[in-house]
Amino acid sequence: MPHRDFVYLGDTARVPYGRKPPEMVVDFATGIADFLCGLGVEGLVVACNTASAVALPKLVERCARWDTAPGLDGQVGIPGPRNVPVWGVIDPGVEAATRVTRTGRVGVIGTKGTIGSGAYQSRLEARGLRSWAQACPMLVHVVEEGLADSPEAEILVRHYLSGRPEMDTLILGCTHYPVLRDVLQRVVGDAVTLVDSAEVTAETVAEAFEPAPRHTAPGRVVHFVTGDPVAFAHTAGVIGGVEGTIVPLAVTELAGACRSMA
Repeated sequence: MPHRDFVYLGDTARVPYGRKPPEMVVDFATGIADFLCGLGVEGLVVACNTASAVALPKLVERCARWDTAPGLDGQVGIPGPRNVPVWGVIDPGVEAATRVTRTGRVGVIGTKGTIGSGAYQSRLEARGLRSWAQACPMLVHVVEEGLADSPEAEILVRHYLSGRPEMDTLILGCTHYPVLRDVLQRVVGDAVTLVDSAEVTAETVAEAFEPAPRHTAPGRVVHFVTGDPVAFAHTAGVIGGVEGTIVPLAVTELAGACRSMA
């Protein structure tokens, strides 16, 4: 959707979410959703597996009752009430795995929060598939330190996957893990298909919107970050690059947005 405007909010001051209590993650995600809906977004993608696992039902309910929003430039009000649709990344990941598995045996790796929630496992098993799940808490740090191709990364991956049963599909249940695709594929072997929910999520969201008219100018991209913008730009560069404007955002502004909707 290159002609759409995108607003991204990275809560870099409070990550990682994967080791935090679910109630805390729900509070954080609610404040973020309130802030973004307050800017007038037409849809919300929860691009974090942990937040998708524990906070999605609350966010869907909350974003269905927005009354007004000033828009990204703070100028034009959007009359309400309006329903802001919300998408997570777990259901698209399960859908993608269902498409590619041949044996019905699917593995999932993710943060402690994502795996502990059982969100992937319950959805896979509801489709008649066998699931195996493993939390891999150190892999996020390996990626952010730029060590995805290092011997240390392979040691960790082999450690985490050492107890895996036979499977033909492995869901990468964290947005950092695709950076480790080469080492993961090497460890599990070519017979196992690695699934990243990003493509299916993008397809699902794009289908929900009208196609952009011809000759439309490229959309804008704005990144709000709660931590150090320089550190964010560095990490984004490690993961794959960042385009658009980076705007610092105080965590207190997210808490304020959440209180205003309470």
